[in-house]
Amino acid sequence: MKYLNLRELRTKLGNRGRTTIYRDIENGRLPKPIKFGNRLYWVEADVDQAMSAAQTV
Repeated sequence: MKYLNLRELRTKLGNRGRTTIYRDIENGRLPKPIKFGNRLYWVEADVDQAMSAAQTV
């Protein structure tokens, strides 16, 4: 299982802005992050699944 930090997530999403990413999380278009210590990470497989679901809509 690979985890993405915010910088890696932004790159994967085509350099989408931080505010837009958090808006997408709030609206359920992206998975919620997991907190390790004081840092946030996203499970790459969950992000991939959300991206493919958005493409099929």
